[in-house]
Amino acid sequence: MLWSPPPLARLRIRAGEELLRRVAGPSAHHKRARIHGAPGPRWFEPHSPIRLVHADAAMYVGGLAALLLQSLHPEAMAAVWAHSGFRGDPWGRLQRTSTFLAVTTFGTDRDAAQAVLRVRSVHDRISGVTSEGVPYRASDPHLLAWVHIAEAECFLRAYQRYGRQPLDRVGQDAYVRDMALVAGRLGAEEPPETRAELSARLAGYRGECRSTPESRETTAYLLSHPPLPGAVRIPYAFLAAAAVDLLPRWARAHLPLPRTSRLLLPLAVPGGRAVIAAIRWATPPLPLPVEAARTFAGAVFFAAAVVPVVAGASVV
Repeated sequence: MLWSPPPLARLRIRAGEELLRRVAGPSAHHKRARIHGAPGPRWFEPHSPIRLVHADAAMYVGGLAALLLQSLHPEAMAAVWAHSGFRGDPWGRLQRTSTFLAVTTFGTDRDAAQAVLRVRSVHDRISGVTSEGVPYRASDPHLLAWVHIAEAECFLRAYQRYGRQPLDRVGQDAYVRDMALVAGRLGAEEPPETRAELSARLAGYRGECRSTPESRETTAYLLSHPPLPGAVRIPYAFLAAAAVDLLPRWARAHLPLPRTSRLLLPLAVPGGRAVIAAIRWATPPLPLPVEAARTFAGAVFFAAAVVPVVAGASVV
């Protein structure tokens, strides 16, 4: 008689496989093998801060927080709203986005460079006018810097609060430097290279951020009407509250938070930790490169890429 794992183990395996399939597509295992198995140098060392942060389940909270924050810049949001298919095919967007981010973080130099060139080529073809009559270009270095800064800030905040081994100040500076390498190659304007610079640059964009019809609809989509099965709506609500709680107060003030998110804010940290612990249970530790591929692709089954992560991969 063939051995069969016990029911709880089978549930754990099924949950992990469904998570990977949903966010990385039917060829998820092939992609993972290609990204991590291809020989050649990488942009980042195996235990570099960017790999540690992006391999952690805290990315589930950080990714959603980044999307909420990014939506507050009218020109950046207009580019996503007019040119992204996230409302029609959110999982397809997630799969393309997670592949881009995994390749640039964990793939070979050659594969990462090709991924960046593809994104830049698409950005070069996107331009338009906001609902307020302001022109924008997806390739605008200032907008690319905003998207990068919002993403780096939220990813790092989430890791520091929910990650397994929060970084010291030197590690945080190194993470910001790692992220700057990718952002610079995508065309972002002078990406910050220290934690202090990141905070200062984020504050510098505050005057450009505000609520718009597009950002309000995006907030409602992410927090109230995500395209998710009913079974995960409750844990998602706690992750959403954790993401909102992660945002700077000035940014949170611009968001029309639904009643559920407001009620759950006092429980944001313990609720976020509980859901992240459940995700870690469903995706048990593996050797870092393999775990990283799965976790990063899984950022987020519940949250981070029910719309595309705008930074670099927004129109992949």
